[in-house]
Amino acid sequence: MATTYTFARMEKKYLLSASQYETLRMQLEPYFQIDAYGKHTICNIYFDTDNDLLIRRSIEKPVYKEKLRLRSYGIPNQDSTLFLEIKKKYKKVVYKRRISLSLPQAQGYLQSGQLPQGDGQILKELRYFTDFYHPKPRVFLAYDRIAMAGRENQELRVTFDQNIRCREDRLDLSLGDDGALILPQGQYLMELKVPGAFPLWLTRILSSQKLYPTSYSKYGSFYTQKLSQHLHPEPLSDNDLSNVIYLGHPSSLSARVR
Repeated sequence: MATTYTFARMEKKYLLSASQYETLRMQLEPYFQIDAYGKHTICNIYFDTDNDLLIRRSIEKPVYKEKLRLRSYGIPNQDSTLFLEIKKKYKKVVYKRRISLSLPQAQGYLQSGQLPQGDGQILKELRYFTDFYHPKPRVFLAYDRIAMAGRENQELRVTFDQNIRCREDRLDLSLGDDGALILPQGQYLMELKVPGAFPLWLTRILSSQKLYPTSYSKYGSFYTQKLSQHLHPEPLSDNDLSNVIYLGHPSSLSARVR
């Protein structure tokens, strides 16, 4: 049976210039250390409905939203572990529910929506999500990440993403990590991830640099950039807005580049 994972935490995002990044890295050095992966590339395939219901609802900034993605760390091969996960956000708290897959299992899901056998809770949620939405692979999205964990509290994490890039063809994680940039080179997306309140020292560092949270979604950024080049779709109907499943109360959830 597939291994399962759950996460629940607060996440805040910040867009940084190269100079802000360098300054902040020095200020955070006493409190954080780079994790075992160092700088690495994360590859994702995001799923959605034929009419882009999930991302269209997401950018409306509702109280509750969710998305489905397939993730690998680096370009996977036959021996790699990949992750299929539902990411939910409810009242500013992010919940992730995911299972691990082999590359053949992941390719099977990409091609036919076939999930591994098993009766675990997360598998049930994924099956319900798949049966309800009939999601299809829509976009490949990758970025180069430096991840750091707190020296005293490993659950306090900060990540810096750059070279965020995407493509709408070759929707298979094993087919390379190239794509068109959606965040200009020299800019970084920082994400702070904490299980509870932000430490006072961290708040002071951010304030000293005049850094404030921003609403930024990688998939949402791709979608809005795509819209700017095409006619805008019809607004979401009331039926669309309500046609989003809610799998239990979230608080119970445990340029191209290479």
